[in-house]
Amino acid sequence: MSTDLTGTVALITGATSGIGRATAFALAGRGAHVLVGGRNAARGEAVVTSLRARGAKADFIDVDLSSAESARELARRATELGGGHVDILVNNAAIFPMGPTASMAEDDIDAVFAINVKVPFVLVSELAPAMASRGKGAIVNVGTMAAEFGMPGTSLYGASKAALVLLTKAWAAEFGPSGVRVNAVNPGPTRTEGTAVLGGAINESAALAPAGRPASPDEIAAAITYLASDDASFVHGAILPVDGGRTAA
Repeated sequence: MSTDLTGTVALITGATSGIGRATAFALAGRGAHVLVGGRNAARGEAVVTSLRARGAKADFIDVDLSSAESARELARRATELGGGHVDILVNNAAIFPMGPTASMAEDDIDAVFAINVKVPFVLVSELAPAMASRGKGAIVNVGTMAAEFGMPGTSLYGASKAALVLLTKAWAAEFGPSGVRVNAVNPGPTRTEGTAVLGGAINESAALAPAGRPASPDEIAAAITYLASDDASFVHGAILPVDGGRTAA
């Protein structure tokens, strides 16, 4: 039986589209009060409206996660909207510029590590201690299969997500003894609004995996929801590949 999340508060970054949006619906479907974090107000309000139409409790937090201060402000607002607590944190927001290493400017490097590494780090530092003091909580980081092996054009993005993989393990060791589970999912090629710019490349990449096709956002969200719930009560520090078997083949 799937764990009922009624009474819990879940903050999802990058939740106005794609995997984040699908995760918001999946967690809301379990009864969680969902806090939709994102920088596109129109899309965010549309997600919340749709969730509320289904009887879910949901709020949008308009935030541009480009700095440590913005992450701290998001944690503050989420805690306030959550009635003093956030029980589930899904670090999903990310940017993924692709291309040769020599084509990446310093601004690209700074932006990728700010959003993909610094922001999750600050959110965990702000929210995990309160979870630990309550003796319960779940954090799910969204990585990528590109963190596990080298592919041309993914050096910057893959490196940032490899850092998040290590942080997942370190945070599991740090906060796990206090009842906070920290895990990650590493998606493979997934059809979202963000990956549409990749065109046929997403199909070419997906064809190399046993599944032979890209994932849907709902398939990734199902794995995130599992790790966020007590269905995974004995899972700490796991990096769950949701890549159609690409890293296994």
